[in-house]
Amino acid sequence: MSKTDPSATYPDALSLNARSLDKVHLQHRFADLGAVFGTPTAPTPLRAPHTIHVNPSVLALLGIDPREADSAQWAQLASGAQLFAGSAPFAMKYTGHQFGGYNPDLGDGRALLLGEIEYHGKHWDLHLKGAGKTPYSRFGDGRAVLRSTIREYLAGEALTALGIRSTRALCIVGSDEPVARETMETGAALIRVARTHIRFGHFEYLFYTRQLEAQKQLVQFVCAQFLPEVSDQPTAAQAEALLRFTVKRSAELAAGWQSVGFAHGVLNTDNMSIIGDTFDFGPYGFLDDYEPGFICNHSDHTGRYAFDAQPGVVLWNLNALAHAFSSLLDTETLKDCLGEYQPLLITHYANLMRAKLGLAIHDENDQQLCADLLQLLEQGQADYSLFFRALSRYTGERPADALAALVAPAQHQALSDWLHHYDQRLQKETRPAEARRHAMLGTNPKFILRNYLAQRVIEAAQAGDYQPLATFFTLLQSPFEEHPGFDDWAAAPAESGKHLPISCSS
Repeated sequence: MSKTDPSATYPDALSLNARSLDKVHLQHRFADLGAVFGTPTAPTPLRAPHTIHVNPSVLALLGIDPREADSAQWAQLASGAQLFAGSAPFAMKYTGHQFGGYNPDLGDGRALLLGEIEYHGKHWDLHLKGAGKTPYSRFGDGRAVLRSTIREYLAGEALTALGIRSTRALCIVGSDEPVARETMETGAALIRVARTHIRFGHFEYLFYTRQLEAQKQLVQFVCAQFLPEVSDQPTAAQAEALLRFTVKRSAELAAGWQSVGFAHGVLNTDNMSIIGDTFDFGPYGFLDDYEPGFICNHSDHTGRYAFDAQPGVVLWNLNALAHAFSSLLDTETLKDCLGEYQPLLITHYANLMRAKLGLAIHDENDQQLCADLLQLLEQGQADYSLFFRALSRYTGERPADALAALVAPAQHQALSDWLHHYDQRLQKETRPAEARRHAMLGTNPKFILRNYLAQRVIEAAQAGDYQPLATFFTLLQSPFEEHPGFDDWAAAPAESGKHLPISCSS
């Protein structure tokens, strides 16, 4: 990877039998479910759109020739001025709990489901975000801004590369259209790509409005896509299978977030995917210093969505979903489904943290070893990602200067004590030390989507320079590689960059 021209390796378009843009034809199975699920809505095109970036790896994922990244059509397709063949733009209706309170007035207020693209037996939703007003915009203008659009574009790639399930984006466009937020900004849009855009809030909407036949229809629709093995069973059996599936996937997702130090920032039930993918990026943040109570959303005055609160909030949201399923399942079944969450969460998190520590063999004391390290990182104000990356190169040396440099001096003795226990634990491993270190370097990333770096990219883009975006985007797609010459993109922030105020505004 060169200093001036970072590049990534994408699948060979020809080997994928990839399509050109004019061969793409969308289906619209969700819109075909009926008017109860939303409203057909035409997008309002952005003024004077221009393409900022197209994601070749997502093009390949969708079976579109990655060479189409250079097509002039993207500015029209992602601004709403032109539609894919077969597209039937649809504003989805849902409700949800926001900061713990039920809101019946939610729905796609600035985005439209364009339809689905099928490739190799999988269906992918294309969702135009920043498409203009819809019947569910309430008092909003239906627009997205460049700042938040860049943040979502980067986040989907960062999490995916870290092994965390997430929505992604196909492309991003900008414009000269003014949009008022805390300050005057410019409008932008992206095409979000997901296996589904069905949220917890879709089921809440149908339950609270007592549209129970439509709720059964939605259960059957989701199971046909993701649980085909139960699609011929009675609706109650499908609903139980779906709830257990969602509980499992959500537990895995929460564990994944905690392991990589990701705070979502606004885990309302309308921001929770029914298939357990990271969904609806807003005021998110990755940890810099290990701070369990980190709050990335400056509107979250009570810390409801703080980093260490996320696993509990996900369970709260699952309880809200289970309540919506109470028209389909009895109380004991609902309790049994929800009871699977905590054991799944603990097991998956333990396995992820064991991998970060380079431990291939299970030991009953591993949980305490990890807890002691996290306490050390908190008290030592150590950078979470940099510490684990440095630990990946640890060979048992004393003094452990590379690690000590990341921990406050007052905690150096505690670090030495912990390393002593870690050394003893490593003696139980049968894997060669070099193999362990190699595995750890493939688990603990060098490049993280830190908020101060995202802000650097945003400010450059607002000035018309999109090269920093392209550079960072590529680094985030391969975060475990060294990428010589790009160390400044892996550095911890100055103190002033650790708590940038990030809002829900978009």
